[in-house]
Amino acid sequence: MKAFTKTTYGGPEVLRLEEVEKPTLKEDHLLVKVYANSANPADWHILRGKPFFARFSFGLFKPTDKILGADFAGVVEAVGNNVKNFKVGDRVFGEALQSGAFAEYVLAPATGCGHMPAETGFDVMAAVPIAGVTAWQAIVTHGKLQKGESVLINGSSGGVGHFAVQIAKALGAEVTAVCSNRNIDFVESLGVDKILAYDRENIHQHTQKYDLVIDTHGNLTFKDYKRLGKRGVMVGFTTMGLMISVLLKRALSKYPLAQFTAEANTQDLNTLTSLIQAGKVQPHIFKTYPYLDIPKAIGYIESMRTKGKVVMVWE
Repeated sequence: MKAFTKTTYGGPEVLRLEEVEKPTLKEDHLLVKVYANSANPADWHILRGKPFFARFSFGLFKPTDKILGADFAGVVEAVGNNVKNFKVGDRVFGEALQSGAFAEYVLAPATGCGHMPAETGFDVMAAVPIAGVTAWQAIVTHGKLQKGESVLINGSSGGVGHFAVQIAKALGAEVTAVCSNRNIDFVESLGVDKILAYDRENIHQHTQKYDLVIDTHGNLTFKDYKRLGKRGVMVGFTTMGLMISVLLKRALSKYPLAQFTAEANTQDLNTLTSLIQAGKVQPHIFKTYPYLDIPKAIGYIESMRTKGKVVMVWE
């Protein structure tokens, strides 16, 4: 099968399209023929081996896992022992960060897969797993957002952010979104109640208080969280220094600030499917690449200028 592989750390230029062996089926796993992928910041972080501490998980001096990629959507070709909720021929989507999804076939744990809606395309559902689950877990699992509460979402036009806005609105929250002036029309289309354009108003000086602050962009300081929200969830970070500063100050404070790494699971994926079927959440595909241009797609999202998601489609 064809797959994009990496044998050293670096930029998209180190990726090579190669013929590799199709994965061998394992217990509790699905072998899936891939029809579409999407790109995430995690992909280029892993590709470059940055931040450095991530190499303790992905290989200290060179990548341990040869194939890059996490998000996929496709059709089940084989089902491992003990898998009860999936069968051959099912249309599925999910996350396979450890085995690598930028390939014609992916071996994915069944617990990290969900069923696709019958009427929804592979490209659309490939956009959901990491970004959608991260948004859901930030809003619900860690943010514990309740109906009628107010939430500020920083980085509302990006992959995670545009899901977070829609999920918060679906749960009955009052949503204030932070984005650039050029993305106002897009973010308004997601149904937000208010918008703060960070190139018009300095978010670090904004004084309104919210029940919950979600930072998907990763530039809020600990002082910003305490000033803006009764509680907060840190999803992303712009620099290691800022992240360490925020987490150290959190450790010395009683302020409720959550920081987590999302992990896809069937329950959350199926919940997102239900929201998509109900029309309450719509994955926005900003740009689509053919699979041959997967390196270009990774380079594109590294610029962090996307509205929604970047998707790659296999023949």
